Amino acid sequence: MKIQVDNLESAEVERLLQEHHDDMLKHSPPESVHALDLSSLKAPDVTFWTAWINGELAGCGALKKLNEKHAEIKSMRTSQQFLRKGVAAKLLTHMLNTAKTQSFAKISLETGTKNAFIPAQKLYKSFGFQECQPFSNYKEDPYSLFLTKAIG
Repeated sequence: MKIQVDNLESAEVERLLQEHHDDMLKHSPPESVHALDLSSLKAPDVTFWTAWINGELAGCGALKKLNEKHAEIKSMRTSQQFLRKGVAAKLLTHMLNTAKTQSFAKISLETGTKNAFIPAQKLYKSFGFQECQPFSNYKEDPYSLFLTKAIG
């Protein structure tokens, strides 16, 4: 698997992100969907990675800088044909290692609470993420689960 910083210019990446957003809307009301759009993912405070296997897009994920010591995981998604093959775990490992080298002390994220989000919840918890209160600009929401992990 090749993991690389991506410029979000390819049609494959756009399709995967659209699939991600559409899927979020199937399980949460629009006001509870916090996926970043393409322009937000291109912001200077966001690093976006893609994972490729034999030339096929296997997944993506981003790290958004909240402040000098705190970052947020955004837009984690595995392509349908690569589900349950370790793509998300490898991407998450890569992002956490990068966050450490950039001197972040804490990584947080928001994910959904419905059954469709259980695989994501299990993945994050297996990496040591623990439930926390809403962070940054988030508010309490029955459709949102907030997780954080100290990495410093």
